[in-house]
Amino acid sequence: MTAPANGRLLGMDTMHATTDIDIFLQKVVEQGHALYRDLPWRRTQDPYAIWISEVMLQQTQVVRVDGRWQRWIERFPTVDALAAASSADVLEEWQGMGYNRRALALLHAAQAVSASGGLFPKGERELRALPGIGPATAAGIRAFSFNLHAVYLETNVRTVFLHELFPEEEDVSDRDIIPLVDATCPPDGGNELTDPRSWYYALLDYGAYLKKILPNPSRRSRGYTKQSRFEGSNRQKRAAVVRVLLSRREGISVEELAAELSRSELAAGREALFADDVEKLLDQLAKEGFCERERGLWHA
Repeated sequence: MTAPANGRLLGMDTMHATTDIDIFLQKVVEQGHALYRDLPWRRTQDPYAIWISEVMLQQTQVVRVDGRWQRWIERFPTVDALAAASSADVLEEWQGMGYNRRALALLHAAQAVSASGGLFPKGERELRALPGIGPATAAGIRAFSFNLHAVYLETNVRTVFLHELFPEEEDVSDRDIIPLVDATCPPDGGNELTDPRSWYYALLDYGAYLKKILPNPSRRSRGYTKQSRFEGSNRQKRAAVVRVLLSRREGISVEELAAELSRSELAAGREALFADDVEKLLDQLAKEGFCERERGLWHA
């Protein structure tokens, strides 16, 4: 395995960097064996199932995804089954996972894959052309489904690199980390030490362990930001609108919706919502494909 072109690893020059990478590789592999988590989505190499797990795990704890992932796969067992589902059914199954946009992106991407024959592409460019699939999700599909070299950078992986390779530095940019992630990931199919799939499992499990024993290691990343407050936010109100629409499949008027939402808002110590406020939320959601009006009633 070659060192990064810039020779930067623990502040050493290129001559020392190769040796240091070897030490790093060995340590991560050993930690991966010791800390391995037997998660259900690791028992498959189906790119569809792995894709669903990757999207669910974005900003969501493993304990919450375990159970919800299985339920999703039971309801929509294949990419074609998901593609054939209604947006309301997909949103209904997604409830509680946050960010409803991700559910619609899953549906639209599934429709694109199904329309092109039902087979997931292996290439990064082709994967990233699908709705909602960014660099990390594409890399996860490539590594975990196809055992291909990929630059997979998510919070647990970032934690390992910060802890091991930037132990004293603050404000570390992903631009400094990405070349190291690229350099340390094994080639397609693997090498004598490990393979892309096992390598990233090791990084994920070691990173999850470090986050339990270290005081918020992600704070040293330049991209670190605290998540904005959800309760009382526009996002919370949009999510509440979607939940009510899903519970009233027969449709609901703006006035009824405002009354139902207001009861929840007042119970939480917030102000009631007027029909005009709810109309604006519905217009936003309708433009994004979450709902529609039919004969004066709103439907998910």
